Amino acid sequence: MFRLWAKEFKNNRMLKDTVIEDNRDETRTHKVFDALDEVCLQFDLSKPIWLEATVSDFKRHSKTRFTQDNFIEEIDFDYLEIHVIEED
Repeated sequence: MFRLWAKEFKNNRMLKDTVIEDNRDETRTHKVFDALDEVCLQFDLSKPIWLEATVSDFKRHSKTRFTQDNFIEEIDFDYLEIHVIEED
């Protein structure tokens, strides 16, 4: 079971959150990208760009934040945080 928790924050308050589960026999990378696509659909967001710092944080902590720098369109929140909470 793979589960990714996504949270949208503004002024240090969580606005929205969701957990995406994936039981498919895929690589971790595919599961992360597919889960992020699902989060963007649920939150009505454009897909964020993975910058070098974003990738580095995610590799180290299985968690990262996407700020305005990661989005082409304007966002009405401070950041989107994703965190892998379960994987086997």
